[in-house]
Amino acid sequence: MIESYQKYFPVSWNELHRDAKALSWRLASGAPWKGIVAIARGGLVPAHIVSRELDIRLIDTICIATYDDQTRGDAKILKSVEGDGEGWLIVDDLVDTGQTGRIVRKLLPKAHFATVYAKPAGREVVDTFITEVSQDTWILFPWDTEPQYVQPISANQLKAG
Repeated sequence: MIESYQKYFPVSWNELHRDAKALSWRLASGAPWKGIVAIARGGLVPAHIVSRELDIRLIDTICIATYDDQTRGDAKILKSVEGDGEGWLIVDDLVDTGQTGRIVRKLLPKAHFATVYAKPAGREVVDTFITEVSQDTWILFPWDTEPQYVQPISANQLKAG
């Protein structure tokens, strides 16, 4: 895990669905969208939920690799989209440092950018989000986890004390 992350915020499938649906409610009052640009990979599931809720059938992807759970590196655009984004809705799961978001903003400056979760360092990059989490928190998305036994908080505190 990247060293700056000290907390974990586990998100279940039900919680992600609820939060993506809440994002859809916020976006429903916006202009009629031409379509959605999902930021792959994390934005694919939230984009699907938003597309269903807003009855948007046209979905494209932009693919940018910036980091994994071990390292953060230079961004690589693996797949882009055409146009300036006017009338389009960009959807991602999370804005963290804002690195990916800034790249997407340059590529699609007229699009509306929405994420389910936002951290302070990247919050200004997005137009709409649902939940803010602290910068030192690693969000454990349901596609990254498996159910397993976890020590109670009190047991961990006894070991540390």
